[in-house]
Amino acid sequence: MIRIALLKAGIVLTLALCLSPRVVLAQATKVATPDDTREANLRAYVELLRSDLRSQKTAIITELMGFTEAEDARFWPVYREYETELAKVNDERMALIKEYAANYEKLTDEAADRLARGALDVEGRRNALKARYYDRFKSVLPPKAAARFLQVENQLLLILDLQVAAALPIVQ
Repeated sequence: MIRIALLKAGIVLTLALCLSPRVVLAQATKVATPDDTREANLRAYVELLRSDLRSQKTAIITELMGFTEAEDARFWPVYREYETELAKVNDERMALIKEYAANYEKLTDEAADRLARGALDVEGRRNALKARYYDRFKSVLPPKAAARFLQVENQLLLILDLQVAAALPIVQ
């Protein structure tokens, strides 16, 4: 059941990521340059990340967690705090992605190293955030439910990470 729901979410997010930039580009009145296309793709990704993903994640979490009313009341306030902090980390990640997308064709060794270290730092802070909030979730949920949430959250983040990675060109 969890696997099917995550597969459905992955398909929906993949289609949304694939189709969103095309919709943005199809509505353009001028011929898009590679820089315009890259910027439109990034804007579409950010828009998707902030709107559809939040509602999709909420729906998936609600379905997969199967909270009691009491658990539901305790979980969502902590989750909203977690999402707020995660959004800050994601904003930093987006800044790195935008910088990479704007410069990947002329990337110097120094810039590549700085961006790679920045990505590793963001990933480390995201993992530290999940660890800190796992303890908070465990304080409002039974440990098994908190572990289930962590598993679902990790799977959703992995789906997103894969989609972002697949959309970025490889460093040359």
